[in-house]
Amino acid sequence: MKIVTAIDSFKGSMTSIEAGNAFAEGFHRVYPDAEIAVRPLADGGEGTVEALTKGMNGHLEHVTVTGPFGEPVDCPYGIIRDSMTAVIEMSGAAGITLVPAEELNPLSATTYGVGEVIADAIRKGCRRFIIGIGGSATNDGGAGMLQALGFGLMDSDGREISRGARGLMNLAVITEEHVLPELAECTFRIACDVTNPLCGINGCSAVFGPQKGARPEDIRNMDRWLARYAEISKVLHPDADPDFPGTGAAGGMGFAFRTFLPAELQSGIRIVLEETRLESYLADADLIITGEGRLDAQTAMGKVPVGVANLAKAHGKPVIAFAGSVTDDACACNECGIDAFFPIVRGVTTLEEACEPENAKKNMAAAAEQAARLIKLQLAKR
Repeated sequence: MKIVTAIDSFKGSMTSIEAGNAFAEGFHRVYPDAEIAVRPLADGGEGTVEALTKGMNGHLEHVTVTGPFGEPVDCPYGIIRDSMTAVIEMSGAAGITLVPAEELNPLSATTYGVGEVIADAIRKGCRRFIIGIGGSATNDGGAGMLQALGFGLMDSDGREISRGARGLMNLAVITEEHVLPELAECTFRIACDVTNPLCGINGCSAVFGPQKGARPEDIRNMDRWLARYAEISKVLHPDADPDFPGTGAAGGMGFAFRTFLPAELQSGIRIVLEETRLESYLADADLIITGEGRLDAQTAMGKVPVGVANLAKAHGKPVIAFAGSVTDDACACNECGIDAFFPIVRGVTTLEEACEPENAKKNMAAAAEQAARLIKLQLAKR
């Protein structure tokens, strides 16, 4: 029996690989000779670096870069040697989780550190980049990142603008004379799962600004500054399009990547599925296992397990999902390619106890064993 696991991380308890290994442990209690390929899975957000780096025989690098408010932060990222691909989460350098809630302020928060991580990877030989841009504390349109890569963002007196969204207020011209020359050799796949434009009522300032600490007046100002930034960008790049879906992602990082770097904004799950070559593993498998921490109606709206299920169904494969918890509306997943799903929690417990890593692994293994017993019973009746 050949089985492929492609399980998203159970946030706070199991990584993607750990969840797959726990399933394999339980299943092997019944089918010790089963071939189980544990594949990494993520959606481009938290956990993507670890999942892709470990799952694709890469290694982790650590670099100290500029944090959201200028403080030094240690940012891990992955390098996959076979293709010299860097896997980066911008949240590692400019993430909202790096900042205490009471100190959030998008007027001052910068993406400069993200550019420093990219530059470090370039120095180490990387020319392909996979970058997840979720979870940012910033709203500077990617200006800080561009500055770190050598772009000149100047005021009317020819001085570099200050970092953070507030600096865009004084932006007069953008120059490219001192950009890292290696950027011309690089390609970027940007995991972007929002479709917001850069500006307007659905833009990054209005939609995401409040959760980053922006007040109503800040939102109006940042939206105006970003609109002007987009117009100035057109001097160098006439095709700059602030209305393109996703340009408002991560406080405008989507716009910076698409306008100034050879980047594509793509679905995070699409990038991960393609980069890990999951389809090649599905072709001769007998059963596909997927799952995530919480299975609900939102899962059916295109989240990771359904992405796996769609791929599996294209090859006519049965799909079983496991989750930490399952809601009443999770039945929608059955209409999206998941043939059956099971919660792994085995009794009344607190959320903290259920999420304790060792408990989660034991519960996953136990659920996998019982699923294997059911499969064995059904096969015996044939």
